[in-house]
Amino acid sequence: MLLWTKKPTPRFIDEFLAAQATTTFSYTQVGTSSLGAPSGFVLDEIHTRLGSGAATFERAQAALVAWRQFELDWVELCWPETPLERGRTVAVLARVLGMWWLNACRVIEVIDIAHGLGHGSHHGVGRQFGVVYGTLADHAERGEERFWVTHNEDDSVWFSIRAFSRPNQWLSRLGYPLVRRVQKRFARESSAAMLRHAGAPAEK
Repeated sequence: MLLWTKKPTPRFIDEFLAAQATTTFSYTQVGTSSLGAPSGFVLDEIHTRLGSGAATFERAQAALVAWRQFELDWVELCWPETPLERGRTVAVLARVLGMWWLNACRVIEVIDIAHGLGHGSHHGVGRQFGVVYGTLADHAERGEERFWVTHNEDDSVWFSIRAFSRPNQWLSRLGYPLVRRVQKRFARESSAAMLRHAGAPAEK
């Protein structure tokens, strides 16, 4: 959904979210991003080391719960107080080339896996936490995105994004090279935001 040059008001966004809550997904392969990308979709994946240890993982988990991966100077999540729960609808508001874009997604899955707990490993090692959402019918793109953090067996903590997508509207098809640049920019800057929020605090 393209909104041109004027930023939408909170009331407009609330009304948009209420309308989108009853819409369907814009693609049929819902919940398959754990396997990669379906045929006909482009796959993007990025992994960023946040640090190590249980404290880093806990900060990263808290950051995802608060949707802080969207705290960018040109992107915001409407609304960050939305609980990470399956079925919740959120909107991503982005400003690109002086125009505001508002698109809705629905939470498909909340990832909360504790492989290493209770098996003699370091506390929390092997754990994953994250959220997966998919695009709704009026979204400029079709596809799915998952954000997750992992506490690995070597005690390292990583933030990962995996997304598959393809254009859903004529404007996104026409401007597809720009869309791809924006998608890659978001992945880089979202990872940097998580590093700011969850990385080891600087020593004084």
